[in-house]
Amino acid sequence: MALSCGLDFGTSNSTLGRVGSDGVPRLVALEAGQSTIPSVLFFGFEDNDLHFGRAAIAEYVAGADGRLMRSLKSVLGTALFADTTRIKARKFGFGEIIGMFVAEMKRRAESELGAELDQVVMGRPVHFVDDDPVADRAAQDQLEAAVRAQGFADIAFQFEPIAAALEYERQVTAERLALIVDLGGGTSDFSLVRVAPERRKLADRSGDILATAGVHIGGTDFDRLLAKARVMPELGMGSLTRDGKRYLPVAPYVDLSTWHRINRLYDPQAIRDLRSTVREAARPELVETMLMLVEDRLGHKLIGAVEEAKIALSSEDSREFRFPVRERVISARMTSAELAAALSDAIARLEATIGETLKRSGVKAEAVDSLILTGGSTLVPAVANRLAALFPAAELVRTDVLGSVGLGLALEAERVFGPSQLARPHRAAAQ
Repeated sequence: MALSCGLDFGTSNSTLGRVGSDGVPRLVALEAGQSTIPSVLFFGFEDNDLHFGRAAIAEYVAGADGRLMRSLKSVLGTALFADTTRIKARKFGFGEIIGMFVAEMKRRAESELGAELDQVVMGRPVHFVDDDPVADRAAQDQLEAAVRAQGFADIAFQFEPIAAALEYERQVTAERLALIVDLGGGTSDFSLVRVAPERRKLADRSGDILATAGVHIGGTDFDRLLAKARVMPELGMGSLTRDGKRYLPVAPYVDLSTWHRINRLYDPQAIRDLRSTVREAARPELVETMLMLVEDRLGHKLIGAVEEAKIALSSEDSREFRFPVRERVISARMTSAELAAALSDAIARLEATIGETLKRSGVKAEAVDSLILTGGSTLVPAVANRLAALFPAAELVRTDVLGSVGLGLALEAERVFGPSQLARPHRAAAQ
C-alpha cells in the first residue's frame, strides 16, 4: 500500500508528519526522539562520514575537520544553485546535497514507521524568490527533482502558511478569518484564510484562501543584520583606509555575515585580498582578527554564535558577546533595543507585505479574528510585538512554531492522496 506523508524542508529545521488511523496528524521522530531535525549536513573529513542534524552541528562545534552545509533552501531559484561546491576531491551540486538530506529524512521516517513512504506533500514558501515568477517556478522544480530522486513517486506542493492554517483549523469551533504569519529561516509568508469546522473535509479549499504574499526574509537574515550591526565593526567594517580617503571594502563583511556566502572567503584569492586590506587599513589590528578568523575557517561558527545571541535577546535585555580567535577575542555588548534597531528595516518589509496581503484580499485589519504566529523567528519580541500591534483586536495564537507546518502538510497529504494506514501500528512518534 502506498503511504503518504507531509514533509517540511525548512531553511533551519525540517519535519515529516503523517496522519494516523485516528485522523490526528503527528510528527515522526527523526533524531534522538525529536520531531524536528536541523537542516544541516556535515561532511566529516576525518571519519569520511556524512552527519545530519544535531549530530552534524555537534561534529562541527567539537572542531572536527570537515565541511558544514546549512541554509540550503536559500539557494533554490538563485544563480548559486547552478554552482558546485568542492568537498575534498569531489564536486557536489546543491540539488544533490539537498537530495542527500531529504533521503536521510525519508530513511529515518521509514525506519521509525516500519514501512515505505512513496507519496509526499512538500511545503513551499509563497515566494522562493521575490518578484521573479520564473525563478520562483525554477526553485520549485529544483526541489521537486531533488525529492523525486529519493524515491517519492507522487509529489504535491502546498504553501507553508496554508499548511499551518490547516493544522490550526482542527482547533476552531466557529468560522474565523485568520492571518497566518509564517516567519521561517529564509522566507516570511502571509496568508489570509477562512477556517471553519465544517470546511475541514472539503477537497477544494482554494475559495477559502483570500490572499497570500511573501517576502524573502527570515531568521538567517536577522542573524546577518545583527552580525553586521554589532560584530562586523569589531572586525573593521566601516573603518577607513590608512590615508583616510575611503572606507574599507564592505563585500568581505557582507560575505562573512551571510551563512551561504561565507565559503567564498576561504578561497585563496579572497584571503590574499584580506591580507592586502590589512596593509591598507587605518586600524589593521581589526582586519587582522578577521583574517585569522577566515584562515581558521571560523566563519560559520561565528554566525552560529550570533544566532545564539539573537535567541538569548528574545528573553534578555542584554547579552555579552565574546568569540575567541586565536589569542584574541571579538567582544561586543548587545541589547534587545539594538537588536530591534538592527531589524527595523526588515520588520518594516514584513509589515509592508502584510499590508499587501490585506490589500489583495480587500479585508481591513480590524476584520481579522486570529493572528497565527508560526516559525521560529516569531519568538523574537521585536518582531512579534510590532506585528501584533497591527491587529490589536485579533486573538494572538502561538502554534508549535517548528512543527505546525509539518502537521498541516500531513493533513494535506491525506486529502490529496487519500487515507493510507500502516500494516502494523508504528512506534510512538514525538510531537
